[in-house]
This record gives sequence, C-alpha cells and structure tokens, in this order.
Amino acid sequence: MLPAVVKLCCGISYPHLRSLAGLQRTAVAVIGKELTHLQRWGRVQHHMRTHGGIKYNAPGPEDVKPLKEDEDFCVKQGQEAMRKALCMLEDTKGWKVELTESEEDVICSKVVAGTGKVFRLEAVLEASVEELYDLLFVRVEEMHQWNPSIQQIKVLKHVGPETIITHEVSAETAGNRIGQRDFLSVRHSCKQKSSVYLGGAAIQLASFPPQAGFVRAEDGPTCIIIQALGDETGKSRFTWLLNMDVKGWLPKCIVNQALPWAQLDFIRHLRRRLTARATLG
Repeated sequence: MLPAVVKLCCGISYPHLRSLAGLQRTAVAVIGKELTHLQRWGRVQHHMRTHGGIKYNAPGPEDVKPLKEDEDFCVKQGQEAMRKALCMLEDTKGWKVELTESEEDVICSKVVAGTGKVFRLEAVLEASVEELYDLLFVRVEEMHQWNPSIQQIKVLKHVGPETIITHEVSAETAGNRIGQRDFLSVRHSCKQKSSVYLGGAAIQLASFPPQAGFVRAEDGPTCIIIQALGDETGKSRFTWLLNMDVKGWLPKCIVNQALPWAQLDFIRHLRRRLTARATLG
C-alpha cells in the first residue's frame, strides 16, 4: 500500500543489488542511464535559472487545493484501490516464498495478470491494532523519524475522516545511486471490529505535477491489514501487499529483487520504533 513504508531500490537496496552477480552489469548500465537523465535535467534547470531569467518553484503543500467536486473521486479511488488489493490477497493460489527472516516474518510473491509481480509480507508485531493504526495512518507525517528511507511525508488534503492525499519523498542515502523518488498517493482507511485496513494507490493532481529532479514512482493498488491476534491484545498480525512501479530506467528484474528486502527493512525499523515507544511508556 503505502509508499511511505517502502525502501526503494533508489535508496536502501543498493547493498542487496551488489550480491546479485548475474544482474550486476545490467544494473550498473541502467543506473548510469538514469543518472545521465537526472544530470541533464539539472543542467537544463540551471541554464533556465541563470540565463533565461526563469525561476522554478516546486509547488508546496499550500499550493495543492483539490477542487471540492474532486473529493468524492478521491474517496472512491482509495476505496477501489483497497478493494482490488484485498482481492489479490484473497486469492491464495500462486504465492511463492521469497524471503523468511523468522517463523513469523515471511514474504511471498506472485504474478498478477495486468499488474505484474506483487509481494505479500506477513508478520506478528508486539503492538495493538490501534497503536499501529496511529503510527501508519494518523501520524504518517512522522514516519521519517523512525524510517530512514523517508525524507518527508506531507498530508496535502484530508478528504473526510478516512481518506488522505499525501506527497512523499524518499531519502537520500549513502547507497542512493539512482536519485530520489517522489510519490503522490490517495490513502484510505477502514476499521472493522478488531481489524484495520489501509489501502491506497497513486493519484494524479494537476495542482501537484511531478517535481523537478525526481522520478515520480507509482504505488498500488496496495494495502495493509492489521488484525488483533486472538486474545493477546498486545499483539497484531500484520499483512502488507506491496505493488509498486518505481519508473525510471530500472528493469523489472532488479526492482523485483529489491522490493522484498525493502519490506524486511521496513518491518525491522517498525519494530525498533515500537520497542522505543514501549520503553518510553
């Protein structure tokens, strides 16, 4: 679901790519093309600013004001993204194990017609459903404080109590060889009894076009399901369907190697955050 919870190969996954001997040369060539593309865009911007007398100001959150008549569309898009993602999860056929870190952390994948390869992470977390909902939806703008792959997440618009529009920028890290990505997404939440569903997908707004110097990636349909683990009120089952197109020059084979590692890294950072929060009381 949430791009916020992904450490893209544009940021954290480069160390994993180094271990893929069969893909190493292809990766280097492709990354070189992407760097050239970004560098050319940077030179064009510099020329425009210094010689053309043109100033480019990236639109900020205060500039994003979706029309009121668009709000129903945004809500429906978030709901539809969740519905499609849940249908993918409900289809139990075709899943293959990609990675396991413990008996409780398993990542599987499958190829979905018309969508491509998607990834499903299942884990058990020492946190209540409400606590995880608070961290991943209510306080999503604070995610950069505990997830180093995120430079910033900004809620641009609240569309009713269950839907938000967000802009996210991935962080520059030591292993970032292909440049940052940004995401514009609609996120929808739904509470049912002892479960929470968080769904989302990329959205396009004329008032917030792709930002200079970034490749705009797209996520979705994707979702996270948080379920209370039986009578253990302090534990939850966490299921995350990841479905993402990072755009740019990277071929699918490299992206598909990186994304499951990104999911594992995210769950590690989330656990550290939960541990620190419990310690602080």
